[in-house]
Amino acid sequence: MTIVVFALVALAVCALLAAVHRWLWIRLVRDTTAPGGLPRRVGTALAIALPLLAVAALTAGRAGAPFWLQQTVSWPGYLWLAVLLYLTLTMLVAEPIRALLLRRLAHRDPSGAVAGPPAEPSAAPSGTSESGTAAAAASSSSAGAGAEPGAVLAADGAARGPAAAAPGGGLSRRTFVARTVGGAAAAVALGTVGNGTYGVLRGPGVRRVQVPLAKLPRAAHGFRIAVVSDVHLGPVLGRAHAQRVVDTVNRTQPDLIAIVGDLVDGSVPDLGPAAEPLRGLTARHGSFFVTGNHEYFSGAEQWVEHVRELGLTPLENARRALPHFDLAGVNDIQGEREGSGPDFRAALGDRDRTRAAVLLAHQPVVIHDAVRHGVDLQLSGHTHGGQLWPGNFLAELANPTVAGLERYGDTQLYVSRGAGAWGPPVRVGAPSDITVVELASYQA
Repeated sequence: MTIVVFALVALAVCALLAAVHRWLWIRLVRDTTAPGGLPRRVGTALAIALPLLAVAALTAGRAGAPFWLQQTVSWPGYLWLAVLLYLTLTMLVAEPIRALLLRRLAHRDPSGAVAGPPAEPSAAPSGTSESGTAAAAASSSSAGAGAEPGAVLAADGAARGPAAAAPGGGLSRRTFVARTVGGAAAAVALGTVGNGTYGVLRGPGVRRVQVPLAKLPRAAHGFRIAVVSDVHLGPVLGRAHAQRVVDTVNRTQPDLIAIVGDLVDGSVPDLGPAAEPLRGLTARHGSFFVTGNHEYFSGAEQWVEHVRELGLTPLENARRALPHFDLAGVNDIQGEREGSGPDFRAALGDRDRTRAAVLLAHQPVVIHDAVRHGVDLQLSGHTHGGQLWPGNFLAELANPTVAGLERYGDTQLYVSRGAGAWGPPVRVGAPSDITVVELASYQA
């Protein structure tokens, strides 16, 4: 039954995407280009190739394709998904504007032409009577009766497409509006995606948040934890991005580094070299790691062992007693499918509750378990802050907190927006970050 439901949902999504692509092709290609011309052929080819690349980018890894092939299809495929999102949104906004412009231009110039040189006067061919001319006009009118709106009739009475020239050599009204509105929408969409891509590729910024903990002793006041989440090393973001993350973290000079899941999107053989810069992480109390849901898509056990080789300390439902507070970590809930999900009792059950406890857990949804086990602060990621607006509204439906610091009973939850990006290497309205959480003592 589950397979049937999944298949139906997949078919519905594919049908929706096909409908959206056809609509965009009509508005941006058919309505703006002449039939048979090179721009029409190129636009049609892209309307077919780009969605196929997007599907390939989404499925290549799961299908076991060679890593070089994943890298080849991921950049254009994922970037097209981001462009598709904002192109669809801008064109939806543009639709009423398009209709309004057509109406106003029609009111000003009922001929259907926008601009063009004056038509040359031409005498009727010799031997053609007025009645013959009228008949030709009637024939021409009859031929164009079924033409689509915005079409122009040629001298031979044949209907031309909406991109044909209007009488007098100018553009048809429909073509002029289609090019103006479509060009503006495309510019907005491409500019948005370009800016969002630059934001990811230049590396994460640094946020600083002070979190007071009632049980934290005065000696630990000002203790700095660098929170790193959702780096998503994979076929798009590789070794260079890992190095940017490491450099940014080390510049903050933290006392402790916490990598809270979704470090990778792929296997150790493919991404081991990309993760190599993590050896350079430096902090007085070390670097710690907990799994995210994407580690389980790639093979969590192999990554736990590999990050240990890189100098990180995995916390698999485990706890470390630091000088002034307890640091605990739980596996991601995706691990439940493999029998290795989060175990709060193992990580926190026998601890001294007079000491402050900081929990590393990838997904914010486990906050209620943290509250029940007396955790003072939970550090999480997973949401990306929505990554691509308006994705933050969808993220709010599945997560108690999308980004930032909130309180749940006696437990505080901080959710990082992440240091990388999943899928499209693009962020809009949710810039990537590494957060330095500074613990504060009420006794200070």
